[in-house]
Amino acid sequence: MSGMTLLGGLTPRAFLHRHWQKTPCLIRKAVPGFIPQISPNELAGLACEETVGSRLIIKIRTLAGWRVRHGPFKKEDFRTLPARNQALLVQDTDKHLPTLAGFLDNFRFIPSWRIDDLMVSYATDGGSVGAHVDAYDVFLLQAQGRRRWAISSKPQRKAHQMPGLELQQVRAFKPQHTWVLEPGDMLYLPPGVAHHGVAIGKCMTFSIGCRAPTDAEMLADPSSLLLERTHNARRYSDPDLAPATSDPGLISEKLHAAIRRRLRSALHPSDAELDDWFGRFITESKSWLSPIPARRPLATALLRQRLASGRGLVCDLAMNMAWCHAKSHTVKLFVNGHCQSLPTRLSGLAQLLCGHRHYATNKLKFYLIHKEAVETLADLYNMGMLHFQ
Repeated sequence: MSGMTLLGGLTPRAFLHRHWQKTPCLIRKAVPGFIPQISPNELAGLACEETVGSRLIIKIRTLAGWRVRHGPFKKEDFRTLPARNQALLVQDTDKHLPTLAGFLDNFRFIPSWRIDDLMVSYATDGGSVGAHVDAYDVFLLQAQGRRRWAISSKPQRKAHQMPGLELQQVRAFKPQHTWVLEPGDMLYLPPGVAHHGVAIGKCMTFSIGCRAPTDAEMLADPSSLLLERTHNARRYSDPDLAPATSDPGLISEKLHAAIRRRLRSALHPSDAELDDWFGRFITESKSWLSPIPARRPLATALLRQRLASGRGLVCDLAMNMAWCHAKSHTVKLFVNGHCQSLPTRLSGLAQLLCGHRHYATNKLKFYLIHKEAVETLADLYNMGMLHFQ
């Protein structure tokens, strides 16, 4: 699928310039003749798995307005549902089904580390989660049936967190635009645009959500990494302590200044340390989706032998990757919060790994003569990040 088709005739550059984080964009026939790679029954089966995040949302006539249940579910749970006003939402479907992971390749005009997951929702007539606001960019592709979308780009003052829904719902929602999306139509919404989708009959929607960590999340996370560089054994000391006479509870300005200097000197990171932290942070996977390490670690010699025999590699569905140039003639490859250093001459390997999900031997053979490349591939295989096709 080309970006020109997916984006309604716009090039990726034009789309990003005109709409990305700026204005909504409705794209009719973004994927002409689209057939979803998952059926409603398969989606329900996925929601029964222990490692899959799922929610069942039913609209009810009470003050709360919604009844929410979290998975994993049992098959019997779906047999007692009402015929209308219910929606099943399944997160991270791309981490469990290869065909859905492949579908996200169509959105690689956005950095891969920026894409969070593919959520698939199935709803019966009237099914909805209410008007709400997302704090991140989202592409809403109509996969099956029809859904009515109403949106408003005006600031929503009465957004509130609805318990269980995990959404910022909007009260007194007044839409500016309303459309009915048919299969293959897609709606892009930047952060902060209130939207309300209601199923018309039975329908399925693919939601491609982007990762947008808050400043608080980023500021909280570096502490764990930066603490690694501090001396844990170093304790507070005050050899020049003066007697506490009239006011023993006072924290003096002199002490405040000393503590500020001490902590700033301990936690002040270098540019390289912050760059390294961000690569680890932005690729870190959700704990329940982490790849399972290989049961039998593979030595580099055996890995080289298997690759030379024609066996290609494929990345684990839960693997997140990014790379960057670093100092001292190296590049950094970040995989699920881990960092691998490679010499600059192997930047092509980092680019190859981050740009694709399948790695044929004819693409890898150039790197088999480099010890660092084979060791990196072996490390990733042993960590469960790579598998033989």
